[in-house]
Amino acid sequence: MNDLLEILEQNSRVSVEDLAKLTGKSKKEIQRAIKDYEKKGVIVKYKTVINKDKIKGEKGVVAIIEVQVTPQKDVGFDMVASRIYKFPEVKGCYLLSGTYDLLLVVEGKDIHTVANFVSEKLAPLSAVKGTVTHFMLKKYKEDGVVLVKEEKGKRLAITY
Repeated sequence: MNDLLEILEQNSRVSVEDLAKLTGKSKKEIQRAIKDYEKKGVIVKYKTVINKDKIKGEKGVVAIIEVQVTPQKDVGFDMVASRIYKFPEVKGCYLLSGTYDLLLVVEGKDIHTVANFVSEKLAPLSAVKGTVTHFMLKKYKEDGVVLVKEEKGKRLAITY
């Protein structure tokens, strides 16, 4: 990945002027490159990482769901994945190697919402052979950003 993309990935709010200084390119070159990256789909979205645990009343449930599927003739996993990732509850969908074929990140307002998604929308799909659901208990790091403050000097209690 080039310098421009690395800088934008870490902080998409860096000004064009600062990007030019950091990369040694002109402002016009930077603007043209960014527009080109957006057009080609290299830059897909500008995102803010929000620690929802810090927002009162914003509690929700995040689940990681492993899914075994039967690949479809001539299209493999793509058709099944497309059908699944179009559900609004699905925030991420990844093809895996190993025992399970797809990994989903699913969000809901509570555990029942996620359970209903699995039982009423996901499991009934003919290509889905099985699922395993893991509920996220605490986020320590997301998108490369540490979400918890480390307390300096705090020592663990010693027990015997």
